[in-house]
Amino acid sequence: LCRGGLAERLCRLQNRERSAISFWRHQCISDDKIPSDKSGVLIVKILEIFEECTIQVAICQQLEQSPATLSPEDAVINAEEPILKVLFTRETAAHLRSRPQDVIHIYPPWQKLLLQNGDVPVIMNTYFSQKVLLSEHSEAREKTYGLTKMLIRKNIISLAQTFRLDDLDDNVHQESSDNQVPCAPQPHNNGDSKQHPSTLSAVNDSLLEMVESQGAVGWREVQVRVVIQRVYCLPAREGYRSHTQGNKPLLSNGGMFCRLCLLVQDAYGMFSEVQLQSLSSADDVEQYCRRWEGKSCCLAGMKILQRTTRGRALGLFSLIDSLWPPAVPVKVPGQSQDSEMMTTNLPPPSFCYILTVQSGEMHVEVDEEDQISNLYQPPAVHDLKEILLMDGCNERCSFWAQVLYQRLQSKHSVPIDQREMLLFVTDSTLQNVVHGIPKVVAVSVTASCVLSVEIIEALSAGSQLVFFKDALWGNGRIICVERTVLSLQKPLLCWAAGADLSELTGPVRLDELDSTTQANSVCALRGTVVGVNESTAFSWPTCNRCGNGKLELCPQDR
Repeated sequence: LCRGGLAERLCRLQNRERSAISFWRHQCISDDKIPSDKSGVLIVKILEIFEECTIQVAICQQLEQSPATLSPEDAVINAEEPILKVLFTRETAAHLRSRPQDVIHIYPPWQKLLLQNGDVPVIMNTYFSQKVLLSEHSEAREKTYGLTKMLIRKNIISLAQTFRLDDLDDNVHQESSDNQVPCAPQPHNNGDSKQHPSTLSAVNDSLLEMVESQGAVGWREVQVRVVIQRVYCLPAREGYRSHTQGNKPLLSNGGMFCRLCLLVQDAYGMFSEVQLQSLSSADDVEQYCRRWEGKSCCLAGMKILQRTTRGRALGLFSLIDSLWPPAVPVKVPGQSQDSEMMTTNLPPPSFCYILTVQSGEMHVEVDEEDQISNLYQPPAVHDLKEILLMDGCNERCSFWAQVLYQRLQSKHSVPIDQREMLLFVTDSTLQNVVHGIPKVVAVSVTASCVLSVEIIEALSAGSQLVFFKDALWGNGRIICVERTVLSLQKPLLCWAAGADLSELTGPVRLDELDSTTQANSVCALRGTVVGVNESTAFSWPTCNRCGNGKLELCPQDR
């Protein structure tokens, strides 16, 4: 936003407004629900509710005073009392969860709008509104109604009608049951996987609109449709351990607690990281990658953990940059979506919302039988020779390599689960290089890179073929950091333009030791033995034909 511009001033005003409403609601709850000051309070009883252009419209009858002892259904209303049309924003409507016959107190500063051609006044600015429960009977009714959804009529107003265009359609004002959406939260059973997302609420396609309309507290009654670009695990902070409540830890990375995360993208190209809480076992991570990556899903029951920027989360944004620009044209807010927008000119996102599940509830509805989304960008797989010749810094890369040897970094004062590990890898492109590029490369695995039990066991067993997804390349090093995934299986989908992914056929060749050899390199040594230190010497027999060291003593002739 331009400094001092109208947009920035409006943004500040909206933030102050949201804060004032939240503070007022909190005060109402702490002051025994009803503010004591009744001056200027408008008291209405709802007769009918419908929705129009995302605003909830309530046809109400004005009351002189709130019935003190009667329930709202039993309140006898004088027919001469004026009829009002009260407008509630989506957020206020979600907070009130009003129904016909409810009595609402609307506190100043509300405004009355008198239309030229209408005899029903319109009440606006109804942010400071409160539903009044007058008796035990109505409280019981409220609890019962809270568990059932209420369908709200949705008036769809055609733009042709709004702008009085000539080609008016007869069906511009639809009020069919197809356009009714539930307004109250529906209690959902996490175990019921067959529940369709639409039974929860209307589905939005913009993460930003969802965050702006629902606020930081979280959204329960709305859903947003996104595409899952990546599935990975992050090490959990200390505070997270108290939330597991007896569940098994998700993964064991030397005793480190971890959680499953999704990097999702909406139809406008906006990214968000969703941190889920638990999985049944450690081996499910790769299974979730194969089942969920590239699929569309609906998120509900989320709250904002943090709004982060490029400067504060370099690792997250290096992954987002590898998925930018989008694979297909994305929607642009405020512009016509008829013509395909050019996505190459769009700047990469500068901020990202970290979302988490709300109070143990999780509603991530993935349509696993659906086809892969056009917006999905599978990992672009390179061979090691291509990666070593890249110019960029802090770029994400994916590759398939043979791990020859692993070595823990020798810092004995650091716990094992916090030590870095070096994996020495090679592939066919490095093995066939004559000179200039090393035949074996060291890949650094940081303590924040979560390894599954399967990978840890496979690496300790010996040489393995491993797929490295979204590793970081920069300053001449390949590093596995947060959000890097190591697996033993090739991904179902990957993009390998021109990369040589053929497997090694012969024995591995190493670079010979010379004056240019870097520290911490695996190399071959040729020379003449001039002496042996008997106290540290170690030798083993090898076959004089093939060089194999796996010899056994023959029992017949020893």
